[in-house]
Formats: sequence, C-alpha cells, structure tokens
Amino acid sequence: MSSVEIPIRAPLAADIDEVMDFVLAARAQIFPMLADAPVPADLADFAGHYLAPAAGRFLLARDEGRIVAVIGYLPYDHRFAQLDYRGRRVVEVVRLFIAPGYRRAGLARRIFEALKAMALEEGVEVLYLHTHPFLPGAIPFWERQGFAVVDVEADPLWQTTHMELELEAG
Repeated sequence: MSSVEIPIRAPLAADIDEVMDFVLAARAQIFPMLADAPVPADLADFAGHYLAPAAGRFLLARDEGRIVAVIGYLPYDHRFAQLDYRGRRVVEVVRLFIAPGYRRAGLARRIFEALKAMALEEGVEVLYLHTHPFLPGAIPFWERQGFAVVDVEADPLWQTTHMELELEAG
C-alpha cells in the first residue's frame, strides 16, 4: 500500500494500548538514554491528554491493521523561558514516530498535514516543537514543513533545537 492510501485518523479509546506499545517502542529505539526515565505524563494519561475535550490531539495511521505512524499535539506549557508565547494560542507538536519500513515515503508529511489542519480548525496560531540534531533528518524534515529554528540550546548532549510554524487562518 502506498503512503497515499494509508488511512489517518484519531485514535479511539480502544486503540490506547496499541498506541502506547507503538510509541513506547519507538521512543526506546530513538532515545535509548531515556530507558530508565518514567513514562511521560501525556502517555501515562493518554486519554486525558489527547482524547478529552479541550485537550491535545493525536492521530495514527494504520496499514494492514498495524499502527505505522503517530503524531500529536498538546497545549504549549511555557516550560522554556527563552520562548515567549504569552497571549497566543500555541500547541506543541509531539510524538511523531514512523515505523522504519514506512519512512521516506511521504507518510510523515501526510500525518503532519492532517494534524496541522486540525490545529487550524481549532484556531491554533503557532505550532511549536523541539527536536535534536542527533535524530537523522529531523531538522530538515521540519524545515520542509515550514518550521523555522528559533533557538538552539548549548547543551552538548541534546542541543535541543526549538522550532515554530506560524499558522494563518483561511
């Protein structure tokens, strides 16, 4: 099945266990240094963070019954002092994971575009995310989606790269 044919949709409560398995496996592969870290709050209470009204949003893609891609966003929590988004509707794009056999086929772009459309419908003004140079292709991918780098932290391990995309209604 080509990337264009793979359906993208919001998860149902019945999907949560499978989404968790997919996300935690991808996170362990990409971030092995976090193996002993606690499960992040958004994953520990997936339904509360992504399925509840006024919460964030989450999307998944399935091929032949298996989850092959996910992405989400959460209301931005203002935890980075160098970023001032006060007075603006900002969400943080999180958890973009694509199964290895589905990478470089346009699925990441498609699932992000679907998430961006949801954000526009909900009146979001800015999409924020952070990534890291050690993730192959991450920064160029997000730049191709229209994101601009707004800050790079000097930490020698993470070099957290903060990016944003201003959304225009209409």
